[in-house]
Amino acid sequence: MEILPCEGCKGLCCGPVPVTECEFKKIKKKIKSMPTKMRSELQNQKRFYGTCIFYDLNKDRCGIHSVRPEICRMFGYYKDLVCFRKPGLATKYMEQPVKEKQVGILTLDFIWKDFLK
Repeated sequence: MEILPCEGCKGLCCGPVPVTECEFKKIKKKIKSMPTKMRSELQNQKRFYGTCIFYDLNKDRCGIHSVRPEICRMFGYYKDLVCFRKPGLATKYMEQPVKEKQVGILTLDFIWKDFLK
C-alpha cells in the first residue's frame, strides 16, 4: 500500500479532529504515560488554530500515532478525506461513518489541560 506524503505538511490537514469517548480515554492514557520532557516539547509547540494539538511539528508527524482517532486512520484513503498532495490514494468511500458518538473536537473542545487531569 502506498503511504501518505506527510513530510513537509506540518499537520495542516490534521484538523479539526473529532474524537469519541473511547478515543479520548486512550489519548489521555498515552499522554499521561509520556515522559515529561517529551510531553512538554509536544505541548508547547505553536500550531495553527484548528489543527490537531498532538501533531508534532518538530518531527513532522503525529505525536500520538499509536492511539490516533479513527478519522485520522482513514485520512487520505477515503474520498471525503483526501490528501491534497496524493489525491489518487483516496479510493474508498465511507459507507459507514465512525460508529461511536463523537464527544468533541481536539483543539476546539479539548485542549491539553483536558488530557492532563
